[in-house]
Amino acid sequence: MEYRLLGRSGLKISTITMGTMTIGGGGKFAQVGNVGLDEARRYVDMCLDAGVNLIDTADIYSTGGSEEIIGDILGGKRKNGVLVATKARFNMGPGPNDGGLSRHHLIAACEASLRRLKTDVIDLYQVHEWDGQTPLEETMEALDTLVRHGKVRYIGCSNYSGWHIMKALGISALDRRHRFVSQQIHYTLEAREAEYELLPISLDQGLGVLVWSPLAGGLLSGKHRRNQTPDGSRQLAGWNEPPIRDEERLWKIVDMLTAISSERGVSPAQVALAWLIDRKGVTSVIIGGRKEEQFRDNLAAASLKLSDEERELLDAVSLPPVLYPYWHQLRSAKDRLGEADLSLLGPHL
Repeated sequence: MEYRLLGRSGLKISTITMGTMTIGGGGKFAQVGNVGLDEARRYVDMCLDAGVNLIDTADIYSTGGSEEIIGDILGGKRKNGVLVATKARFNMGPGPNDGGLSRHHLIAACEASLRRLKTDVIDLYQVHEWDGQTPLEETMEALDTLVRHGKVRYIGCSNYSGWHIMKALGISALDRRHRFVSQQIHYTLEAREAEYELLPISLDQGLGVLVWSPLAGGLLSGKHRRNQTPDGSRQLAGWNEPPIRDEERLWKIVDMLTAISSERGVSPAQVALAWLIDRKGVTSVIIGGRKEEQFRDNLAAASLKLSDEERELLDAVSLPPVLYPYWHQLRSAKDRLGEADLSLLGPHL
């Protein structure tokens, strides 16, 4: 297992993170998994034995159920260098202040997560989604307070747009508050929108990148084919993330993954994960699952290295179009492009 610095922090995390959305099975999250305590304990042990040192959860997963189970499992294992990340933003109750990123909700949500996780500090606390009604200054001040009071060690964001991130970083710098060290984003061979803004921002501003749902909800696992969806999949269960806008493009990507995996003697999922792990700017990919074999297979991707030819084949079937203003920059600014610019435009030069 390789370990990489998380953004500009001194914290090193494994290139594979354990995700826990399938743990708990409460509410709508029962659609994606209903992993109980005993199963979850086996999966945690398996990930830790493979060298994973970060477990990612969120208060909204099974309305706290995932955090509670992770708290029950870890106990004394926190002494072995295991890091825990969680998130807050979504409604955790019926009240008007039971969600969002206000000072009121963030501090209350953090204290509730600490209780459920049975710990006195959260290693990485992430705002789970944008809140356009709370002043960003209030959100950043609340996060800074949590760090200064020792309840949180590092802070990050998730599902922010480019301008959201830059505004937050600007406020942190102006007010001399702790800044985001990372962002958690959706990024896969099928969904490469993050390459327009989010990955260049990470490279330019020194943010770590955690990738959620790196197999596109299982669509890149190799189990799905044209006109073939396996029983028990998220799609049949009604889980509609991520949206697929070009189905033919998806199946071309799956075909290429299948061809490369067959040649290498590995699973398509491992190929998809290995492609992501080696993408410039990516720190760690978050794996999850409902079965032991899913974790075992995904963990093997940490040691899989694709050849330049294999990466070029995957890029050829998945490369996103160059949108404005990038096509104009490609024509008129290619003599003065920086590293962050080239992360998007390089393949088109």
